[in-house]
Amino acid sequence: MRPAPPATPFDDLLSGEALEVHHPTGSVQLLDPARWRAGPDPTDTDVVRRCTGPTLDLGCGPGRLVRALRDHGVVAWGVDGSAVAVQMCRRRGAPVLHRDVFAPLPLEGCWQHVLLLDGNIGIGGDPDLLLARAAALLATGGTLLVETDPDPGISWTGSLRFPAATDPSSTRWARVGIRALRDRAARHGLTVRDRRPARPGRGDIVEMARSRSPVVVC
Repeated sequence: MRPAPPATPFDDLLSGEALEVHHPTGSVQLLDPARWRAGPDPTDTDVVRRCTGPTLDLGCGPGRLVRALRDHGVVAWGVDGSAVAVQMCRRRGAPVLHRDVFAPLPLEGCWQHVLLLDGNIGIGGDPDLLLARAAALLATGGTLLVETDPDPGISWTGSLRFPAATDPSSTRWARVGIRALRDRAARHGLTVRDRRPARPGRGDIVEMARSRSPVVVC
């Protein structure tokens, strides 16, 4: 049996209130679990309509997008390292894997769409590693949908500091604006195909297609 990921600061945040994260850049990032727990908004609905085949939501949280995709008739699974997120997904009827996104996952190289929304391009604090991981999950011609930072020029990596965390520097994170994302995408065989504004106060939803992949029997 695969061991479950260790507890994360997101466990408490998911069932709590919004939290402001202060960055060394001087900016403030709002983490709002109430929005993650809510139903899909117009931006989510647009993302769902653009997913026409098997979809994997990395860092799916409480599973609002996975549930919306399933309701739309799309095969979808979430992946999250938070035990609380996994419990919320299952209560919602959203299929989910309790794993680190860098751990082995089913059907690698066969997913038609992979999602990195709600700032999840920051997972692990290494956007290049995460983009390479997402690209490896996609089938040739599949698409990766990423929500960028509201600041188009930002390219920041560091640690999120949760006030209640035992080790305030334990959660590596990143923020990536549209300009940095375009530059990084090309390194991993990803071509920007579309860009649309996200919800107010957020960045853009960028759709990238995988132009090449190893031979995988799906």
